[in-house]
Amino acid sequence: MSWLLVALGGAVGAPLRYLTDRAVQARHGAGLPYVFPWGTFTVNAAGSLVLGVLTGATVSTPLHALLGTGLCGALTTYSTFSYETLRLAETGRGFLAGANVVVSLLVGLGAVFLGAELAGGF
Repeated sequence: MSWLLVALGGAVGAPLRYLTDRAVQARHGAGLPYVFPWGTFTVNAAGSLVLGVLTGATVSTPLHALLGTGLCGALTTYSTFSYETLRLAETGRGFLAGANVVVSLLVGLGAVFLGAELAGGF
């Protein structure tokens, strides 16, 4: 039954990721070459925060399957983050590529710890 919850969460997370990315890119510029991949950065930070809250709140296994694995798994994206970082480097934006890696990692970790703290987990 957990697989169904994961699928349902993913069915919400994937379109939410797409719509969020499009909205952020429309506000900050879209297409390549772009200055910074703000859409992917936003969904990854948001997903890390939600996952931190779920972890800090020690939710039930079914709820974690629905929201943690399903929703956050489909909302966040390591592959797009990697692709966009590569594209930045390939288009001569090595500094921004490195900044994307460092800032995404720091913000993601900060968001997951903040989420856990907000939920009372630490």
